[in-house]
Amino acid sequence: MAYSIRLYRESDAEQLSQIALAAITAIGSHAYTPEQVRAWSGRHGGAQMYRRRAAEGHIIFVAVDSDDVAVAYALLEPDGHLDRLYNHPDHTRRGLASRLLEQAETHARAKGITRLYTEASELARPAFERAGFSVQHRRDFEIENDGTAVAIHNYAMEKLLF
Repeated sequence: MAYSIRLYRESDAEQLSQIALAAITAIGSHAYTPEQVRAWSGRHGGAQMYRRRAAEGHIIFVAVDSDDVAVAYALLEPDGHLDRLYNHPDHTRRGLASRLLEQAETHARAKGITRLYTEASELARPAFERAGFSVQHRRDFEIENDGTAVAIHNYAMEKLLF
């Protein structure tokens, strides 16, 4: 299947929300407990979050299939923070994460951003490492879910752009 990368359109919002939720629930279970996956998926945002973030000047790179249907995306904040990188489970292991990260880096360099950074899940960490990011430290924290604090972790990672 042929894929391309383009910028976010408002009509993508619902699909991006569905991609995130599908990735968290289907792929998240490979590295996180069911309780952690429920807590993580409970705070993924929803379509309105993408509309708001785009309106605030965040750049969302969208990988689309040959029918222009969104299948993966990366959200880059103006300061170089990569807030989200999600692939739909049906479109993993096809180089989309690498292509999205490359696009984000190209954009960042063009804007004079000298550092990209993220908080990568256990599952996203290898994609970021392949793109040249290094782990700064493991982040252990809690997510509130149904009145219970659920312990979870991710990795603070960065890539310096010189």
